[in-house]
Amino acid sequence: MIEFLLNQEKLSVSNVNPCTTVLDFIRFDHRLYGTKEGCASGDCGACSVVVAELKNGELCYRTLNACLTLLPTLQGKQLITVEHLSEGETLHPVQQSLVETHGSQCGFCTPGIVMSLFALFKHTPNPRRQEITTALAGNLCRCTGYSPIIRAAEKLANGSKPDQFDENQDKIISALQALQKTQTHEAHNDNQHFFSPTDVDELADLYSQYPHAHLFVGGTDLALEITQELKILDPIIYLGNIEALKKVDEDDRQINIGSAAPLADCMPILSQYFPDFSEVLRRFGSVQIRNAATMGGNLANASPIGDSLPGLLALDAKISLRKGEHRRTVNATEFFIDYRHTILGESEFIEYISFAKLLPQQVFKMYKVSKRIEEDISAVVGAFCIGIKNSTVVHVRLAFGGMAEIPKRALLTEQALLQKPWNIETIDTACSALLNDFEPISDVRASARYRLLVAQNLLKKYFFESQSAQPIGVVDYA
Repeated sequence: MIEFLLNQEKLSVSNVNPCTTVLDFIRFDHRLYGTKEGCASGDCGACSVVVAELKNGELCYRTLNACLTLLPTLQGKQLITVEHLSEGETLHPVQQSLVETHGSQCGFCTPGIVMSLFALFKHTPNPRRQEITTALAGNLCRCTGYSPIIRAAEKLANGSKPDQFDENQDKIISALQALQKTQTHEAHNDNQHFFSPTDVDELADLYSQYPHAHLFVGGTDLALEITQELKILDPIIYLGNIEALKKVDEDDRQINIGSAAPLADCMPILSQYFPDFSEVLRRFGSVQIRNAATMGGNLANASPIGDSLPGLLALDAKISLRKGEHRRTVNATEFFIDYRHTILGESEFIEYISFAKLLPQQVFKMYKVSKRIEEDISAVVGAFCIGIKNSTVVHVRLAFGGMAEIPKRALLTEQALLQKPWNIETIDTACSALLNDFEPISDVRASARYRLLVAQNLLKKYFFESQSAQPIGVVDYA
């Protein structure tokens, strides 16, 4: 059985197909037609809903793509759709502001836009324009009328007031506290099973019992097998209720990221120590995607164009793995074996990822090149961690995505740089060595020749930026 709040109504859903998406549930079972299906892949934002859950005893509101969110993951949470914002005939302030600025055009995408702005104002009462556009980046408007939508948000930012969710906050918190589980929760129908463990030991036991289970957190990739390929995933083990796997913390020497921590939770600490890494994650996907996707999922997926992976390679990340009671730690460099094939064994899972903070002489930079600045798959991602002492390269780790069948370090290029003077002549030599490190393919995103040229130019970009306090701009095209 699954228990959650639909707005403020407690629902108990039994004998459920674990592969049911939240989008299908609210439209077909509850006739809440405001939430639309546009792409069924998390790209358009028409299906945006807000999910509130308890975090340190307080409500945390986040937008999610209902088309990628599985119904059983709502256990112990509150689901809010566009129908729940108004009170009778009185519109919610976000809705009213959109009306007054003529922010709704054909109306198909408007409910998702409303929900994105609703979530924004829940945690940022007076957002700046950049925060507004970031919140809306995952909501496509085919009518191309973004200006009145932004004006609606700016107008509301100057005079937002408490709403019914603020007034009922204590009541909602109490209701959600009563729904929390302290041990593995199950949801199933006659043929399919969904397990939601609450600690790592339970996960290890479950995965040993069901070695072919699908580990699921945000589902930004795995859920596409349901929505696009119509596959049945069984059984599913959900990691999103294991607090130990959602931690993001640091000590004096390193940063530790739990494998189930959403990218949105990783970005604040990364922006402090590795701002380029955080910026690449911002371009990784919309707010809705970053609220769901995880770095552990990006690793296990092992796509050669996974945006975070070159950064982890360049930072010499350590990946902590567990199978049953056995734990081991591997370097990111040895984690990837072949195209979308990793070192993970049967019933083995990622616990957390760790990487050291930079030494004083080291500079880390990371670049993503794609056809669009945001919301696009990479053609090439380059990550560079280089240490210079007395004008000599004393440390170097270079990694690229999109250049091989796996995310990969440029070992020959590193050799061409190490212990060499940090000048343009050394860079030119290293760029030549780069041609021997990779044999990229041509595909719809870029030609092989283009990828090699971009990789060389990204290394040059790093060099020239190291000579200047100001970053050098780059035009992203393929």
